[in-house]
Amino acid sequence: MRDYLILSKGHGVMAQYACMRERGWLTDQDIAGYFSDGSHLKGLSDSRIAGLEVTSGSLGHGFSVGLGMALGAHRKKTDQKTYVIVGDGEINEGPIWEGALFASHHALKNFVVIVDENGFQAMGKTAEVLRLDSIADKFKAFGFEAVEADGHSMTELSVALTALLESTDSRPKALIARTVKGKGVSFMENDNRWHYSRLDAASYQRAIQEIAGSST
Repeated sequence: MRDYLILSKGHGVMAQYACMRERGWLTDQDIAGYFSDGSHLKGLSDSRIAGLEVTSGSLGHGFSVGLGMALGAHRKKTDQKTYVIVGDGEINEGPIWEGALFASHHALKNFVVIVDENGFQAMGKTAEVLRLDSIADKFKAFGFEAVEADGHSMTELSVALTALLESTDSRPKALIARTVKGKGVSFMENDNRWHYSRLDAASYQRAIQEIAGSST
Protein backbone atom coordinates (compact mmCIF):
# COMPACT_ATOMS: atom_id res chain seq x y z
CA MET A 1 0.00 0.00 0.00
CA ARG A 2 1.19 3.53 -0.77
CA ASP A 3 0.98 6.87 0.95
CA TYR A 4 -0.95 9.82 -0.48
CA LEU A 5 0.13 13.36 -1.41
CA ILE A 6 -2.63 15.95 -1.76
CA LEU A 7 -1.79 19.31 -3.34
CA SER A 8 -4.55 21.35 -1.76
CA LYS A 9 -2.97 24.57 -3.10
CA GLY A 10 -3.75 23.25 -6.56
CA HIS A 11 -2.45 26.30 -8.41
CA GLY A 12 1.06 25.15 -7.46
CA VAL A 13 0.68 22.13 -9.70
CA MET A 14 3.52 23.27 -11.99
CA ALA A 15 6.01 22.24 -9.30
CA GLN A 16 4.35 18.85 -9.01
CA TYR A 17 4.48 18.41 -12.79
CA ALA A 18 8.24 19.01 -12.60
CA CYS A 19 8.59 16.32 -9.93
CA MET A 20 6.47 13.94 -11.99
CA ARG A 21 8.73 14.61 -14.98
CA GLU A 22 11.77 13.71 -12.88
CA ARG A 23 10.02 10.49 -11.85
CA GLY A 24 9.37 9.64 -15.48
CA TRP A 25 5.59 9.93 -15.12
CA LEU A 26 5.48 12.83 -17.58
CA THR A 27 7.49 13.33 -20.76
CA ASP A 28 9.32 16.37 -22.08
CA GLN A 29 6.56 16.65 -24.66
CA ASP A 30 3.95 16.78 -21.89
CA ILE A 31 5.84 19.58 -20.15
CA ALA A 32 6.41 21.52 -23.38
CA GLY A 33 2.67 21.59 -24.00
CA TYR A 34 1.74 22.66 -20.48
CA PHE A 35 -1.31 24.94 -20.32
CA SER A 36 -1.64 25.13 -24.10
CA ASP A 37 -4.67 24.26 -26.23
CA GLY A 38 -5.26 20.53 -26.22
CA SER A 39 -2.83 19.82 -23.38
CA HIS A 40 -3.97 17.55 -20.57
CA LEU A 41 -1.75 19.48 -18.15
CA LYS A 42 -3.86 22.28 -16.71
CA GLY A 43 -3.05 25.16 -14.40
CA LEU A 44 -4.72 23.45 -11.44
CA SER A 45 -4.39 19.96 -9.99
CA ASP A 46 -6.68 17.54 -11.87
CA SER A 47 -7.31 14.01 -10.60
CA ARG A 48 -7.66 12.79 -14.18
CA ILE A 49 -3.87 13.06 -14.45
CA ALA A 50 -2.19 9.93 -13.08
CA GLY A 51 -0.16 10.98 -10.05
CA LEU A 52 -2.52 13.78 -8.95
CA GLU A 53 -4.79 12.55 -6.18
CA VAL A 54 -7.43 15.29 -6.25
CA THR A 55 -8.88 18.06 -8.35
CA SER A 56 -8.04 21.13 -6.31
CA GLY A 57 -7.78 24.86 -6.62
CA SER A 58 -10.88 25.77 -4.64
CA LEU A 59 -8.77 26.39 -1.59
CA GLY A 60 -9.33 24.37 1.57
CA HIS A 61 -10.98 21.42 -0.15
CA GLY A 62 -7.88 19.27 -0.57
CA PHE A 63 -7.33 19.37 3.18
CA SER A 64 -10.72 17.77 3.76
CA VAL A 65 -10.19 15.15 1.04
CA GLY A 66 -6.87 14.24 2.65
CA LEU A 67 -8.57 13.85 6.01
CA GLY A 68 -11.00 11.37 4.49
CA MET A 69 -8.10 9.33 3.13
CA ALA A 70 -6.31 9.44 6.48
CA LEU A 71 -9.46 8.41 8.36
CA GLY A 72 -10.01 5.50 5.99
CA ALA A 73 -6.44 4.26 6.48
CA HIS A 74 -6.77 4.73 10.25
CA ARG A 75 -9.93 2.62 10.40
CA LYS A 76 -8.45 -0.07 8.18
CA LYS A 77 -5.36 -0.05 10.41
CA THR A 78 -2.95 0.32 7.49
CA ASP A 79 0.37 2.14 7.71
CA GLN A 80 -0.61 4.61 4.98
CA LYS A 81 0.04 8.28 5.58
CA THR A 82 -1.58 11.27 3.93
CA TYR A 83 0.42 14.43 3.27
CA VAL A 84 -1.47 17.61 2.38
CA ILE A 85 0.30 20.74 1.09
CA VAL A 86 -1.52 24.01 1.78
CA GLY A 87 -0.58 27.68 1.44
CA ASP A 88 -0.56 30.12 4.32
CA GLY A 89 -3.18 32.25 2.57
CA GLU A 90 -5.27 29.14 2.06
CA ILE A 91 -5.62 28.57 5.78
CA ASN A 92 -7.84 31.65 5.94
CA GLU A 93 -10.51 29.19 4.84
CA GLY A 94 -12.88 27.88 7.51
CA PRO A 95 -12.82 24.26 6.27
CA ILE A 96 -9.14 24.08 7.23
CA TRP A 97 -9.86 24.64 10.90
CA GLU A 98 -13.00 22.52 10.98
CA GLY A 99 -10.88 19.77 9.43
CA ALA A 100 -8.10 20.35 11.96
CA LEU A 101 -10.54 19.80 14.80
CA PHE A 102 -11.75 16.62 13.08
CA ALA A 103 -8.20 15.32 12.68
CA SER A 104 -7.41 15.96 16.32
CA HIS A 105 -10.68 14.43 17.55
CA HIS A 106 -9.98 11.20 15.66
CA ALA A 107 -6.27 11.18 16.59
CA LEU A 108 -5.19 10.92 12.95
CA LYS A 109 -1.46 10.66 13.54
CA ASN A 110 -1.14 9.46 9.93
CA PHE A 111 -2.23 12.90 8.68
CA VAL A 112 0.54 15.40 7.92
CA VAL A 113 -0.21 18.95 6.76
CA ILE A 114 2.67 20.93 5.23
CA VAL A 115 2.11 24.69 5.19
CA ASP A 116 3.98 26.77 2.61
CA GLU A 117 4.40 29.94 4.68
CA ASN A 118 5.67 32.60 2.26
CA GLY A 119 3.71 35.49 3.74
CA PHE A 120 1.69 36.22 0.60
CA GLN A 121 -1.63 35.29 -0.96
CA ALA A 122 -3.42 36.33 -4.13
CA MET A 123 -4.30 39.88 -3.13
CA GLY A 124 -1.40 40.82 -0.89
CA LYS A 125 0.51 39.98 2.27
CA THR A 126 -1.21 37.52 4.58
CA ALA A 127 -0.45 39.83 7.50
CA GLU A 128 -2.51 42.56 5.81
CA VAL A 129 -5.32 40.45 4.32
CA LEU A 130 -5.98 38.33 7.42
CA ARG A 131 -3.28 38.20 10.07
CA LEU A 132 -2.14 34.68 10.99
CA ASP A 133 0.51 35.28 13.67
CA SER A 134 2.15 31.96 14.64
CA ILE A 135 0.77 29.20 12.41
CA ALA A 136 2.55 26.53 14.44
CA ASP A 137 0.88 27.78 17.63
CA LYS A 138 -2.51 27.74 15.92
CA PHE A 139 -2.14 24.11 14.86
CA LYS A 140 -0.93 23.19 18.33
CA ALA A 141 -4.02 24.85 19.79
CA PHE A 142 -6.13 22.69 17.45
CA GLY A 143 -4.50 19.52 18.76
CA PHE A 144 -1.61 19.01 16.32
CA GLU A 145 2.01 18.19 16.91
CA ALA A 146 3.66 21.05 15.01
CA VAL A 147 7.23 21.92 13.99
CA GLU A 148 8.80 24.60 11.80
CA ALA A 149 11.61 24.44 9.24
CA ASP A 150 13.31 26.41 6.48
CA GLY A 151 11.27 25.44 3.44
CA HIS A 152 14.27 25.92 1.15
CA SER A 153 16.52 23.53 3.11
CA MET A 154 16.16 19.89 2.16
CA THR A 155 18.11 18.99 5.30
CA GLU A 156 15.81 20.90 7.65
CA LEU A 157 12.69 19.59 5.92
CA SER A 158 13.97 16.02 6.09
CA VAL A 159 14.86 16.32 9.78
CA ALA A 160 11.49 17.88 10.63
CA LEU A 161 9.47 15.31 8.67
CA THR A 162 11.46 12.42 10.11
CA ALA A 163 10.88 13.70 13.64
CA LEU A 164 7.13 13.94 13.03
CA LEU A 165 6.89 10.52 11.40
CA GLU A 166 8.93 8.82 14.12
CA SER A 167 6.97 10.49 16.92
CA THR A 168 4.86 8.19 19.09
CA ASP A 169 2.46 11.08 19.77
CA SER A 170 -1.08 10.23 18.62
CA ARG A 171 -1.82 13.77 17.44
CA PRO A 172 -1.99 14.71 13.72
CA LYS A 173 1.11 16.44 12.40
CA ALA A 174 1.86 19.90 11.00
CA LEU A 175 5.07 21.09 9.35
CA ILE A 176 5.32 24.84 8.83
CA ALA A 177 7.78 25.43 5.98
CA ARG A 178 9.01 29.03 5.95
CA THR A 179 9.64 30.07 2.35
CA VAL A 180 10.35 33.14 0.22
CA LYS A 181 8.02 33.79 -2.70
CA GLY A 182 10.05 33.74 -5.90
CA LYS A 183 13.15 32.43 -4.12
CA GLY A 184 16.28 32.44 -6.27
CA VAL A 185 15.13 35.02 -8.82
CA SER A 186 16.00 38.53 -7.67
CA PHE A 187 13.22 40.36 -9.53
CA MET A 188 10.60 37.93 -8.23
CA GLU A 189 11.54 37.52 -4.58
CA ASN A 190 8.84 38.83 -2.25
CA ASP A 191 7.08 40.55 -5.15
CA ASN A 192 3.44 39.49 -5.18
CA ARG A 193 2.92 40.78 -8.72
CA TRP A 194 4.37 37.46 -9.84
CA HIS A 195 1.39 35.65 -8.38
CA TYR A 196 -0.30 36.46 -11.69
CA SER A 197 2.43 37.82 -13.98
CA ARG A 198 3.85 35.79 -16.86
CA LEU A 199 7.43 35.54 -18.03
CA ASP A 200 8.30 36.85 -21.46
CA ALA A 201 11.32 35.54 -23.36
CA ALA A 202 13.73 38.04 -21.81
CA SER A 203 12.59 37.63 -18.19
CA TYR A 204 12.56 33.85 -18.64
CA GLN A 205 16.19 33.82 -19.74
CA ARG A 206 17.17 36.12 -16.88
CA ALA A 207 15.38 33.88 -14.36
CA ILE A 208 17.02 30.73 -15.74
CA GLN A 209 20.46 32.35 -15.57
CA GLU A 210 19.96 33.40 -11.93
CA ILE A 211 18.68 29.96 -10.91
CA ALA A 212 21.53 28.21 -12.71
CA GLY A 213 24.03 30.56 -11.09
CA SER A 214 22.70 29.95 -7.58
CA SER A 215 22.92 26.18 -7.99
CA THR A 216 26.59 26.09 -9.02
